[in-house]
Amino acid sequence: MSDNNVSALDIARSIPDVLRRLPSIAKGFYYYAVDNENKELTLGTLIEQNAEKYGQRPAIMYEDRSLSWSEFNSWANQIARFLQAQGLRKGDAIAVLLDNRPELLAVVAGAAKLGVACAMLNTSQKGKVLTHSINLIEPAMVVVGEEHLSAFNDVRDDIKTGHATPFLFFADANTQAVFGDEPEGYLNMAQAVSTYNRENPVLSDAPRMGDTAVYIYTSGTTGLPKAAPGSHRKFIKAYGGFGLMSLSMEPDDVLYCTLPLYHATALIVCWGSVLAGGSAIAIRRKFSASAFWDDIRRYHATTFGYVGELCRYLLNQPASDQDRNHSLTKMIGNGLRPSIWKEFKERFGIEKVAELYASSEGNIGFSNFFNMDNTVGFSTAPYKLVKFHEGTRDPIRNDKGFMEEVTKGEPGLLIGEITKKWAFEGYTQKEATEKSILRDGFKKGDSWFNTGDVLREIGCRHLQFVDRMGDTFRWKGENVSTTEVENIIDGSGLVEEAIVYGIEIPNTNGKAGMVTLVPQGDVENFDINKLFAYLKDNLPPYAIPVFVRVTHAIEKTGTFKYRKVDIQKLGYSLERPNEEVYAWLPRTDGYTRLTDSLVGDIDAGKVNF
Repeated sequence: MSDNNVSALDIARSIPDVLRRLPSIAKGFYYYAVDNENKELTLGTLIEQNAEKYGQRPAIMYEDRSLSWSEFNSWANQIARFLQAQGLRKGDAIAVLLDNRPELLAVVAGAAKLGVACAMLNTSQKGKVLTHSINLIEPAMVVVGEEHLSAFNDVRDDIKTGHATPFLFFADANTQAVFGDEPEGYLNMAQAVSTYNRENPVLSDAPRMGDTAVYIYTSGTTGLPKAAPGSHRKFIKAYGGFGLMSLSMEPDDVLYCTLPLYHATALIVCWGSVLAGGSAIAIRRKFSASAFWDDIRRYHATTFGYVGELCRYLLNQPASDQDRNHSLTKMIGNGLRPSIWKEFKERFGIEKVAELYASSEGNIGFSNFFNMDNTVGFSTAPYKLVKFHEGTRDPIRNDKGFMEEVTKGEPGLLIGEITKKWAFEGYTQKEATEKSILRDGFKKGDSWFNTGDVLREIGCRHLQFVDRMGDTFRWKGENVSTTEVENIIDGSGLVEEAIVYGIEIPNTNGKAGMVTLVPQGDVENFDINKLFAYLKDNLPPYAIPVFVRVTHAIEKTGTFKYRKVDIQKLGYSLERPNEEVYAWLPRTDGYTRLTDSLVGDIDAGKVNF
């Protein structure tokens, strides 16, 4: 990973831009710093403020639909009153199984006004995993879109709920115009909601900033998903920190979001930023690289929400004289790799990359406030980078039992101090929450949230992401960072995608490096040893992947994360057709294509790696 240190001079160069944004920054800091848990400042009140101030301006754009802030607020009010009539009260929860469409945001907004929390179900989940996720919350009701009816019907009998009519249905249509026909066993939510009053509800026990607004699920790549409660406070911090301080969102701004709204980056960061400007959010069900720029031009979008992989897909599209024919000037998200950071900005004319670091459950966040390259920015939250046991999430404790900070510039495990202001909301499962807390870290009685991520300071308290612990493996007595190797491979210009991981080989210690990659061009014509020569020039021998799998596509989750566990289990086997697997065999100067015979020898420990 590139060091790209941030200096005081770099910060000074950004001062004119900061001064221009000063009114927005000042307002944003007020919201970001609010710490009164009992304040009636919530997702619902933010929407009501926008409806009053920007009533006729667009709030949501989707396909050929456009909803103003006034229309959206009225719809949310009807949903709130409907849920209230169903007996739901502050502190209850409902589960939401909908694709990216206006109905999802309306349900979240309406529930928030009442103080009912929405469990944002991952729409790619099925069977036992979906059952597990819903029953973690034990929601009073479940809102199901027609697009996911089949998957939900498969688990419906296993869902724990005590409500008389627990299952609510939204047709796969513009349900403000077409109610659709509900299936047996469901209440047609669109039809039921349409009869309720559109005025803001007045409640005797209104929700507060510290109350839970949503539940966001972890990916569950190493086990079943966990549900992380997100309070209204998280929306308020996103509103102030990202929407105003970082992006300076205005009513004329449009943020284009194709990230799934069951994910915190989309729901809290992107939508929270839109709320801050009285701006509009333009949503699409699923990301499409080929349709991306047409959508940007269609909606006159000025901002978009990203994850790193999404940016890579856009870069992999053929260059065009239309690459800068758009209104996009800023972007917010996470995971933009240093190897493509500047190339992306320059090709598409992006002025501001508001890269951030945060987690659904965590108490700490970083934002690239000064628009520096290759950094997640800085944080006002109390944190430390500490020494850790390689390959684990465990900090090293000294003879006194306390943790120790790393030397400036060295990679360290990021931990955030848990205080009243910087609370750790954790998970619904107490044991999972406790596992993420480090107690008596530097003195008796203190406590810290363990992010499990390794970052390094690159100057002026700006951090750069290095690795996610568990993704580091040991080979030939050395520690290999998967992220570091991926960034080097990215720079070769030979591959579209690459994911690096460690696999076990019989009769060896540690794990050998392996990369699964999608080449530029055809799999059949990929020059594997051109890649080897490049790796040899840019990596120490122990970090060069021992195995390479060349494939047409790498499977991902709905949040654009790689299914690394599944790929690791596959190892160097040849069971997948239309894929080629290579190995860097001992005493050779290049990769050799594996055969069944060679795989048998490796499995038998006959190859001395």
